[in-house]
Parts: sequence; structure tokens; C-alpha cells
Amino acid sequence: MKKSLSLPRIVLVTRKTPLELLLEQHGTLAQARFYLQSRNQAMDAQEENHERFETAMRDVLQAIPPDQRRVRIDRGDLDRFLFDPDDIVTVVGQDGLVPNTAKYLQGQLTIGVNPDADRYDGVLCRHSSTAFAALLDWLEGGGDDFAVEQRVMAQALREDGQRLLALNEVFVGHRSHQSARYRIQASEREERQSSSGVICATGTGSTGWVRSIVEQRRLEIPLPTPEQPLLSWFVREPFPSVYTGTELDYGVVGPGQQLVLISEMGAGGVIFADGIEADNVEFIDGQRVTIGIAQARLNLVVPA
Repeated sequence: MKKSLSLPRIVLVTRKTPLELLLEQHGTLAQARFYLQSRNQAMDAQEENHERFETAMRDVLQAIPPDQRRVRIDRGDLDRFLFDPDDIVTVVGQDGLVPNTAKYLQGQLTIGVNPDADRYDGVLCRHSSTAFAALLDWLEGGGDDFAVEQRVMAQALREDGQRLLALNEVFVGHRSHQSARYRIQASEREERQSSSGVICATGTGSTGWVRSIVEQRRLEIPLPTPEQPLLSWFVREPFPSVYTGTELDYGVVGPGQQLVLISEMGAGGVIFADGIEADNVEFIDGQRVTIGIAQARLNLVVPA
């Protein structure tokens, strides 16, 4: 591919490999190996995983023209990084790294590169590292090899303006996953509930947490597709009592609609997105959260 200054900046998003995390914890390779062996675990898998990741990164970096702007950031730095509107965001890693990144974007094209197809499903990271040169060619000249999916995202908005975006799902419940108490409003109905929490998922998230709920409950209902402007919501293990009900246990949120929950928890109530419990918003007595379809979309580049 010819050198070009026409492409915008390429932002490479990665996370530390398990081997790198072990080395951070134990200091040396020998100490890390001893730690694993003491727990009847082998180092070989960690080293193989790391090498495959490094190989994928070399493929990606070698495909970028020498005069092309690029920057690499770790997942832990996403909340402090300033994305430019025309950045090409390239996520190299597991599928979960894409939702981690998506909530910080505002429409930038996003490419997911799978560094280890034997370990990772590649639902969101759809491309091999050897395809990156072809992706850059497509970005310059277009063509029919790739396309852009505009994936729907969910938004959880607290009454005080705090907001969370989710590519997969929003969870509302108790920090310890014990009984959560709240009032739920959906489809012009309201019910006081005690449950293990409420999940509200996009079509992208319908292949994960929500899918396990639907299969476990043997529900025969259609789930939204990734680009369909619908969210599906489910109450986990609602408990019937003289004070709490179980009738509002699942439903959908369409364009212009909202799912509203009002907390009745004195402490421990939280809202978090895409499984990141550490990045949560408080949800205690009297606080209200409104969940609906976000205006933002994830522009994910996929094979045509």
C-alpha cells in the first residue's frame, strides 16, 4: 500500500496480557512460573497467548505506513484519553475490549482485531491481524470487502445527570447481588419488586448475559439484532410477597420509550454497564434511573 497522509490518526486500544499481569504482580518470569506451578498451572499457555498477541500487534503495526499518525493506549487509560472525531479506533484483543472502548466514542469508525482465534470468539473483533492492510486500503478507497454496522447502544441516566453508555447491557441492582428493592415503571405500568436485579440489553448484548437468562427461563421470544433500535429487559429472580410483585418480569424498550427504576435500597444499590462493576453509579433510596436507546452508535467495521 502506498504511503499516505490522507488517513486520520489510528488509535490502537489494547489491554495487558495475562503474562504481563503476572509479571507486574511477581516481578520476574521465574517467580511468575513458580507461582503458577504451585497452583498446578502451566506457564506455557500464558506464554503462547502473549506471543500470539505480540504477533498480531506486529502485523497491525507493519501494515500502517511509516508516516501515518498512530497512538497506542491501554484499556486503563480510556477514561483519560481524548479521541479526535476522525480517529480510526483499532481494538486488538478480546471481544470485551470493544464495549470497554465504545462508551468513550462519538461515532468514530471502530475495527476489532482478533489476535487469537483459538481462544476468542471474534464476535466483535471480526478481523485477523493479517487483514489490517486490506482494511487500510478500504478506508482510503472504499470497495465491497468491508462494511460498517451501526450498532445500537443503551443509555442509563440518573436524575442528577450521571450517565452510563452500554454496548451490551445495563445492570441495576445491589452491589453484592443480594436482593435489590425498587419500583419499576414500564409500558405505563408500575410495580414494586425485590429481585436479583434488572438487565437491559442491546442487540449486541443479546448474545451474552441476556441469552443465558432467556435460555435458563426457556422463553421463546425474539431478541433484537445489533442494529435494531430496541432494547430487551429482564428481571432476575423476582420474588413474590405481600409487598412485591413479579408481573413486570421482561419486556422491550423501543424508540422514544423508557424503562424507569426508582431505588428503595438504603445502601449498596448500583448501576453499571457492560459488566464493569468497578465503574458504577450509585443507586440508593429515592434515586431514579431512566434507561433507553442512546443517540450514540458504535460504527463497527465488519467483513462485507
